[in-house]
Amino acid sequence: MLAILQDNPDLPTSELAGRVGLSNTPCWRRLKKLQADGVIMGRALLLDPTALGLTVNVFADIRLKQHDEETLLALEKAVGSQAEIVECFSVSGESDYTMRIVTRSIEDYESFLKKVLLHLPGVAAVNSRFALGRVKMTTSLPI
Repeated sequence: MLAILQDNPDLPTSELAGRVGLSNTPCWRRLKKLQADGVIMGRALLLDPTALGLTVNVFADIRLKQHDEETLLALEKAVGSQAEIVECFSVSGESDYTMRIVTRSIEDYESFLKKVLLHLPGVAAVNSRFALGRVKMTTSLPI
């Protein structure tokens, strides 16, 4: 059921039920349970960033000055309010966080770096890498 929905999130319940061999009501109940259990987090509309002029993907590795809970929580909260930061992971290794940032140009990223990234709570250093091209992108999990 989940594999089918990953590829066809707008599939009507009646058609999904037929594909998985259930009648409509049991299929609907399973969907509701998967949503209630948090397995299905939501549905999204995927936009083409290039068509919208968002052609620059930057991977920014963030190193913090300190690693206390207050700083970590403050940084993570601040990241949530920045639309340009489309993904953020806490990571192991030399960096504390890795972010994917999407902008219209390198100049826009430079401005974002100077005005936002360097002023996030606890940031000691930012190391930026620019994507040359996308090889693969998927939202489907390997289930």
